[in-house]
Amino acid sequence: MADLFDRFAPLMSQRDAFFTDGGADPFNVRMTEILSQTEAMIGNRRTILVGTNNYLGLTFSPEALAAAHAALDAGGTGTTGSRVANGTYAGHADLEQALCDFFDTRHAMVFSTGFLANLGVLSTLMGQGDYILMDADCHASIYDGVRASAAEIIRFKHNDAADLDKRLARLAGKPGNKLIVVEGIYSMLGDTAPLRDIVAVKKKYENVYLLSDEAHSLGVLGKYGRGLPEQEDCEDDVDFIVGTFSKSVGTVGGFCVSNHPKFNILRLVCRPYVFTASLPPAVVAAAQANLSLIKSGGALRTRLMRNAQKLHAGLSGLGLKIASKVSPVVAVVAPEPAVAVAFWRGLIEAGVYVNLALPPATPYGYSLLRASLCAAHTEEQLDEVIGIFADVATSLGLIEPQRKRAAIG
Repeated sequence: MADLFDRFAPLMSQRDAFFTDGGADPFNVRMTEILSQTEAMIGNRRTILVGTNNYLGLTFSPEALAAAHAALDAGGTGTTGSRVANGTYAGHADLEQALCDFFDTRHAMVFSTGFLANLGVLSTLMGQGDYILMDADCHASIYDGVRASAAEIIRFKHNDAADLDKRLARLAGKPGNKLIVVEGIYSMLGDTAPLRDIVAVKKKYENVYLLSDEAHSLGVLGKYGRGLPEQEDCEDDVDFIVGTFSKSVGTVGGFCVSNHPKFNILRLVCRPYVFTASLPPAVVAAAQANLSLIKSGGALRTRLMRNAQKLHAGLSGLGLKIASKVSPVVAVVAPEPAVAVAFWRGLIEAGVYVNLALPPATPYGYSLLRASLCAAHTEEQLDEVIGIFADVATSLGLIEPQRKRAAIG
């Protein structure tokens, strides 16, 4: 008799092939004590964290901790209601105004997670007879959001503005709105969207809007940390910016900002906003405090990119293949899944935590050891990380011992 979980059998077979031998398992990592933004106890080992997306290291900012403690005492542990019921407190409105001030937009909506922000906005904006043109490497939350809409979904080749142009040309003259969806920094490989080229394509056609997910570029790119649109000087050409508080902002939650004059209609019709309990007061207060630090955080961004450059140069100097140019996401490409699993295990057993990402969840079928940098990483920590990468890569036969000595000697 068929079981309702049978369709997952291929996935479970792949997992069992790698992770039923009693060794370290990326699905069962437990951080038993958080020591700082960059270190934790995993099991009995002090471990350097190079896979947390805590780009600016604000999870322990004194300002956010003080604001969160005060809000917890004043407002309790949760709102127990959605934004349209009893779940909008003064702090939620203050945070939305802070987002408007930060992005210099007229409107902002705060969601309970970044996933819900994408799910809610994308499923609601576009309807029957509309078209969504999305980069093929977009995040799972974007895929789920567009699938929940009634629009026709068209994928264009990753970071290929010419392919987008070709697909929009086929829709020219057809009724319905068109929405282009991209990301500022793509989370798996760490590459950025060719935003100026995409904006140029957008301007060639009528009834075309642009949404950029700045989850991994908020706080990281731009003079004030507003993301790729700010860095590329095309903020006025991006109609909707979606983001999350769970990376650089150091807490949890999501948002969408826009200058569209009818934006607030979303508050009435966006189901993941209407029917989800709102963020707890302490989370809202921490997000607002850290958003202010991001705006003035030029020194943090400088340190972050310095660390990214150091890790990228150190790992590529070993002879390892890096998936993109210098970015706060440094993804090492392994030759095959089995090697990636062995590499990940070697790293965590030696005290370095990174993300293991395997096909089919990765672009180009890559098997990845995905590292993400933090402004709080010290040079000594990164030297240790590079040394451990070298040891593990040598033990797996991925680099020659003399290459290791030359790179870290």
